[in-house]
Amino acid sequence: MNEQDAFLELTRMLVTDPRTVVLFTLLIVAAVSDVRHQRIPNWLTLSGLAFGLLYSAFVPFWGHHGFLWALAGAGVGFGVLFPMWLLRLTGAGDVKLMAMTGALLGLQGMWPALVGSIVAGGLFALLLSLWRGKLGTMLGNVGRMLHLGSVALAAGIAVNPATTGWQSVGRLPFGLPIAVGTIVTVIANQFGFL
Repeated sequence: MNEQDAFLELTRMLVTDPRTVVLFTLLIVAAVSDVRHQRIPNWLTLSGLAFGLLYSAFVPFWGHHGFLWALAGAGVGFGVLFPMWLLRLTGAGDVKLMAMTGALLGLQGMWPALVGSIVAGGLFALLLSLWRGKLGTMLGNVGRMLHLGSVALAAGIAVNPATTGWQSVGRLPFGLPIAVGTIVTVIANQFGFL
């Protein structure tokens, strides 16, 4: 598919499939809310999750196989970010936002969006640490997190950041990388880059 056809298909998708418009809109609202208020509202994530599941149950399209496909996408989004919440690396709103994203994209679309979001989050964290002059602190935290996190996940326990010795390099509103990573991967997929 050439660029012009991909652009026309993306435009068609934005106009004719409400899931794409709802997804992009809710992701942008969530990112703005997370940056401004350090919170992603439940009404936003839960209404998007419900919309994605219900719409997929009644109007499946080329990338979905119905309700179970959307439910599986939501499960992957939730399941991958939930351990990060246990380690206090993300907030509960981030976990619900990723579940909502999975419900709207389905299982197949969820994987690239998840990878894109995590890559965007890593890049944003790196840039934020550089900007604040705390790159060394961040890298030390990453090393400790990998060690302690693997032990905590294996034991099924939550980690209390106050007892880990981690030094904060500042809060990263993860709703922003989720929005950027997801929107970029949806568009990149449409243009045949993924």
